[in-house]
Amino acid sequence: MKSPEPGEFLALLTAEEIADLRAAGRPRQWERGETVMTEGDTNDWVIVLTSGRVKVSSHTAGGTEVVLAVRGPGALLGDMSAVDGGPRSGTVTALEPIEAIVVRDFASFLREHGRIAVLLLQLITGRLRDADRKRVEYGAFDTTGRVATRLVELAERYGEQTPGGVRVMLPLSQDELAGWTGASREAVSKALRSLRDRGLIETGRRRVIIYDLDGLRKRAR
Repeated sequence: MKSPEPGEFLALLTAEEIADLRAAGRPRQWERGETVMTEGDTNDWVIVLTSGRVKVSSHTAGGTEVVLAVRGPGALLGDMSAVDGGPRSGTVTALEPIEAIVVRDFASFLREHGRIAVLLLQLITGRLRDADRKRVEYGAFDTTGRVATRLVELAERYGEQTPGGVRVMLPLSQDELAGWTGASREAVSKALRSLRDRGLIETGRRRVIIYDLDGLRKRAR
């Protein structure tokens, strides 16, 4: 199991609580590109990622994919549907091979673990705040600013410091990055070219090297 990301569900639990979670669930793996959860389904189970990354996405009436989030080790997924019995609000797809703990009847698990239920409430509140922040971004930032913001987020969460800069193995295609920034593929391609021309980044197949993270942060504002 990889170390959970700071602030993610698994990082907030005690060793005893993690043991209880594992006892209540079972391990499972998915290959890159596999659908883990489907928007609109109704289920009582959740997953907790122990390695790998996924995208959470939804589709508009016209069929356009909108990427809502990229989640990594430690993330809890499917909790809202499992708690309130409503349909899944998004589709979860493996961006790379992933491993997870699948916990069925998650609501019962929460009833037996009051502290974890409070932690979950705090996590959901944080997600709502993040969604509000992204709505502000879409209205206030141009495409290049939104792309820069997402690259900064990926660098801070998954970046590897190298002599040449911060290297991010990007699990997203340009189409998916477009869906994450609320822009067209052509606009994202133009934004990446602009950031390259400024000397802020270098791009390759599913990877980005950030030469000037502070400069990228300034462009993201």
